[in-house]
Amino acid sequence: MARMLRRHLFTKFMAGAALAQLSRAQAQQPAGEVFLERRASGAPHKGKVLLALQAHSDDVPLSSAGTVAKLIEEGYTGYLVRATNDDMGDAPGLGTPGTIGENVLGNERDNAALVPILGLKGHFDLNYNNHYMGGIAFNELLCRLIFLIRLVKADTVVCWDPWAHDEENPDHYTLARATEAACWIAGRRHDYPEQLAAGLQVHEVQEKYYFARRPEITRVVDISSTIDKKVEANRANVAKGPAGTNGSRLKADLAKRNLRLPLLGNDDATADRNYIKEFVLARNRELGKKYGVEYAEAFHYIGPGQGRESRLEDYIKKNAVPLR
Repeated sequence: MARMLRRHLFTKFMAGAALAQLSRAQAQQPAGEVFLERRASGAPHKGKVLLALQAHSDDVPLSSAGTVAKLIEEGYTGYLVRATNDDMGDAPGLGTPGTIGENVLGNERDNAALVPILGLKGHFDLNYNNHYMGGIAFNELLCRLIFLIRLVKADTVVCWDPWAHDEENPDHYTLARATEAACWIAGRRHDYPEQLAAGLQVHEVQEKYYFARRPEITRVVDISSTIDKKVEANRANVAKGPAGTNGSRLKADLAKRNLRLPLLGNDDATADRNYIKEFVLARNRELGKKYGVEYAEAFHYIGPGQGRESRLEDYIKKNAVPLR
């Protein structure tokens, strides 16, 4: 995704009870309809746990940071999982290929910086080689994700969509497929019973926010209230992201030509923030405009009311009668 956005940017530059009922209604929206999820007041998700999974350090910042920050503000306890060590990423602060060691260290630091910015409790690095996840043992990755879901008792995941179109990166779709499987297998007591013997409990994920290059959009999340946190998440992603210090570098390059862009302001921090908001997050702004909000993120959302078991439970509640 970072490479695609860099190409895009270069080209552009160059040329309560009511809440519970609402939640159920959101989950059971008719097929083909898109639901707009707005900022909820208070902390309706207090006690729930969010697991945000990314293959690389720039995935969540670019695709879902606004939604992750929103859900945390609404009461979730959140954790970040990064699948690779980003060793095929870019050199810290340069936006160009560096040595393997520089890439790993720079992206490790950038990834850790996302935790306080988004309000997360902690993070886990699985440290697979960047671009090589297509050849790893799938069941090993699956087992590790099941362990993490059970460990933190994750109710909701944010991750790449395992069913999306136009995905070229094996790290993205491998992590997505394993996450999809882990979400329900983690709730089965016959799978990996040694984890239960070690003190963990079965725990099935209830909600999934899947992002993609070309998503099957069933939910659009209004991130207007957390857009500044998304800006900071991308600003922290210095090594690999298409944002980082690009604004300040552009400002410096223009100054050498005796030029300036008023948008970039008078200092580097302002230049970087305004660059990110204007160019990196342009798609979020365009999507938001389509749905009547300032900024938005798009997801293939799968909720708790969409499974066969949930439909059966609803039917029983509506139609069961007492025995004589």
